[in-house]
Amino acid sequence: MSMILYIDGDALPNLLKPILLRAIERLKLETIVIANKKINIGKSKHIIYNIVETGIDEADHHIVEMVKEGDLVITADIPLADRIVTKKAHAIDHRGELYSVDNIKHYLAMRNLMQDIRDSGEYTKGPAPFGSKDVQEFANQFNKFLTKQKLN
Repeated sequence: MSMILYIDGDALPNLLKPILLRAIERLKLETIVIANKKINIGKSKHIIYNIVETGIDEADHHIVEMVKEGDLVITADIPLADRIVTKKAHAIDHRGELYSVDNIKHYLAMRNLMQDIRDSGEYTKGPAPFGSKDVQEFANQFNKFLTKQKLN
């Protein structure tokens, strides 16, 4: 059984696309990009682009429906990552965080706390701008994960 790479394309930073495309091509990694609008990572016979209906969490629901144990999902969506980890699959965010059963509930609780604070009218700073350090962290974690899966 081979791993499938799913990419939650709706908020994928452009800086990650070349890293993903190189790995997909090098490893002949079956990849499904799911988004509610056209996303282009690059041309590859290993990538399927799947556009879903526009709507809250439509892409997320589609990913959860398709993902199997051992697959990998690239997403910055923590509730989606929680659903993925629950299905015994793996999730890496755009900044290189590998979500696992050991840490996902902590990330989800922090996310929900910050949402509650914002919902109460409090102003909170968002995440720092996505930059080259984040790209490097993602590349390192993605490579480490692929190596551990004996794909690299």
